[in-house]
Amino acid sequence: MPVGDSMTIGSAGEHTWRYRMWQHLCATYGGPFTLVGTREALHDKATDTDSSYAYADPGFPRSHLAGWGEGWLHMADVVEDAVRTCRADVLLVSLGLIDLGFYTDPGQTADNVRRFVAAARTANPRVRMVILPVIPNIRAEADPTFAAHVTRFNELLAKTIADLDAPGSPLLAASPPPSYDLHTDTYDGTHPNALGEHRIAEAFATALHQAWDLGGPYTA
Repeated sequence: MPVGDSMTIGSAGEHTWRYRMWQHLCATYGGPFTLVGTREALHDKATDTDSSYAYADPGFPRSHLAGWGEGWLHMADVVEDAVRTCRADVLLVSLGLIDLGFYTDPGQTADNVRRFVAAARTANPRVRMVILPVIPNIRAEADPTFAAHVTRFNELLAKTIADLDAPGSPLLAASPPPSYDLHTDTYDGTHPNALGEHRIAEAFATALHQAWDLGGPYTA
């Protein structure tokens, strides 16, 4: 189940990293799988609403748990129902930027990570999670104070993942895309273009393959 904010839900005209991840698993994972979630829409920037656009590939399982402008604060309240309803086994989580930008400080955001993990485990005590830290973005590049908040949250996130990791329900920190470039991998300094979508998918794919032998090495 892909979980995230605007970078995960995507908007009309984008493929999204969810699609790139699905393509990768179709090519490298030998067992049955699908993407699940309680939502299916893309975001319509013209109306600032989420709408059920037709996806370019009719075979793509478009379900997810992502929302434009939503963060750990919001997903901690809905993940339990989503995991239970969709019988999710693995969560691929990309959250944090919107929290720090609009809702919570680093410490409060880390507290919401703990709420999220507890809620997901209530629905499925054996759920596995791969969590991506906040990746480079234009606001952090332009605002040193915000950049410091991002750095501090990523430190707290790593500690939280280590603290909450458990043999029966492992948590895994995905490494940020090593060559992620705001000028070539996004279309506005935050949201990924096609190259950025591949880099985010690769971060999740590498974590799954190296830690749990799910899928294989990522090839765009």
